[in-house]
Amino acid sequence: MLYKILFAGPVGAGKTTAIASVSDSEVVQTDARATDEVAARKDQTTVAMDYGTLEVDDSLIIQLVGTPGQQRFDFMWDILARGALGVVVLVDNARPDPLADLQFYMSNFHRLLEPCGGKGVIGITRCDLDRRLSLDDYRHCIRESGYRWPVFEVDARSRIDVKVALLALTAELNPQPHRRRVA
Repeated sequence: MLYKILFAGPVGAGKTTAIASVSDSEVVQTDARATDEVAARKDQTTVAMDYGTLEVDDSLIIQLVGTPGQQRFDFMWDILARGALGVVVLVDNARPDPLADLQFYMSNFHRLLEPCGGKGVIGITRCDLDRRLSLDDYRHCIRESGYRWPVFEVDARSRIDVKVALLALTAELNPQPHRRRVA
């Protein structure tokens, strides 16, 4: 079986890095030299998509698809969202207004994924660079927006951190009924 999960968020949030940290295949990147305001943040930027795979077992492969972070490439979001089960939204805690970034990407990707349930998780990156917002601040923003997406601090370079976010998304996609333990 083949499933697709998106990685979305603003430029520099760690989407390409996160996919590379968990992919079992060589990551295909569509980076180009940044020529606008993005050039102040980084030399290269994703213009179409990043693509990797996570092989759960011989019969289950998860396609990891990273979307471009720049809003001017939002036409790619529509294309890449087709057939996706859910999204990991990465938000750079060191950006000027990460809560606005969170709301923007969460609402856009929820809308795109609504036909399949609009499930997602939030990964807050670069927390080591800026601590002005806590995970509770993000949780409050998510609740105020009407969503119930889990939020985690994620180091996009860490295979374990990214896998935790993917496991949380899997739990959101396939919630198990609460079972009572018999004593």
